[in-house]
Amino acid sequence: MSDRSADSAPPRFRRWEQRTEVPLFGASLLFLLGYAVRVLVPEDTEPWRDIALGLVGATWLVFAADYAVRLRLSGLGPRFVRVHWLDTVVLLLPLLRPLRLIRVYTAVQRRREQPRLSLYARVIAYAGATALLLGFSAALAVYDQEHQAPGASIRTFGDAAWWACETLTTVGYGDTVPVTAGGRVVASGLMACGLALLGAVTGSFSSWLVQVFTREDEKRPPERE
Repeated sequence: MSDRSADSAPPRFRRWEQRTEVPLFGASLLFLLGYAVRVLVPEDTEPWRDIALGLVGATWLVFAADYAVRLRLSGLGPRFVRVHWLDTVVLLLPLLRPLRLIRVYTAVQRRREQPRLSLYARVIAYAGATALLLGFSAALAVYDQEHQAPGASIRTFGDAAWWACETLTTVGYGDTVPVTAGGRVVASGLMACGLALLGAVTGSFSSWLVQVFTREDEKRPPERE
């Protein structure tokens, strides 16, 4: 997810990435849990909302500390923000951390000699897991923005989840649409991610079919004239 390959990064930077990607993914799930509790639990429910807010703040501080360490170990200085743009984006918008799933998978596979899944299975699994987490995150965010807005069609979390499914799959029935500025920003980001993930899955599946049919043609005996 950066212009600089992992192989060209300093050894200390690579070791830090390998050791922290999985714990940081766990922290991102805790962040999502805290945010979900904060959004879905009624306002008069205490102390759960305060605990959730503390969890969100604590995990974000972990992300900020990791960003600072990466910046220092990379040796890039101010160029780190441009070269590792995804790290910067997910620090500012932690709900986008599912986009880093590919790094989690890479960090795990570096401990093994060979990946357990084929290329096509890896693409589909990554796209599916990312779509699930992004869809849930976007549903939470748009519900937070919309459910109390005048004239909103997204009043419950179920409405928000249905809207997220429509948007990710690029169906867009139009029965639930964001009306607030914040909700529309979330929708724009989710539409872009949905198109990218759908394209990745479609392209990978098509390539797999072509490969299967090519192997079948190669195994077929030549026709006699």
